[in-house]
Amino acid sequence: MTPAVTRKLTLDKFLSLPEGETACELIDGEAIPKVSPQRFHSRTCLALIRILENWAFSRGEIGVEWAVVLSRQGNPWVPVPDLLYVSNERLSSMGDEDGPCPVPPELAIEIISPDQSFGGMAEKATDYLSAGISRVWIVDPRAKTITVFMPGKLPITYREDRVLSDELLPGLALTAQDVFRGVITHG
Repeated sequence: MTPAVTRKLTLDKFLSLPEGETACELIDGEAIPKVSPQRFHSRTCLALIRILENWAFSRGEIGVEWAVVLSRQGNPWVPVPDLLYVSNERLSSMGDEDGPCPVPPELAIEIISPDQSFGGMAEKATDYLSAGISRVWIVDPRAKTITVFMPGKLPITYREDRVLSDELLPGLALTAQDVFRGVITHG
């Protein structure tokens, strides 16, 4: 018996798939469903949105689970970060079109879910940086930390009242306490 041959999805085929209840990412030619967010993940995302929306108001867009078309190891890659920020300058090429983000955003944010590891998310952060995203935040609701990844530098972890500010995101300053205030976690 001949084993079944699995056809890899092309970028065009992936983008033409009907929208489902669960967001999917294109990884190595396969549509992989994203993990469904749980309570602390959802509350952390909401806290970040509240902070970032005010800051980004006239600078660009904050995307929530907005797919972005990138390349990873020479192959099409369409991750769906929990949040992203893309400046008006980078986004101007998109106009009023709907669809995935066509350019690497300045910032991708991934919130660790209980069944995900920091190591796995750090690997994804490295892939994001290699694909042209300038900053990646890995947010851990249980540890109440934000780890910032930048090209060519070691990651920096922010906790408690240490202020996270970045020349790439002028005027934005926040602490882990700002984000996790009201996000109740145990364990």
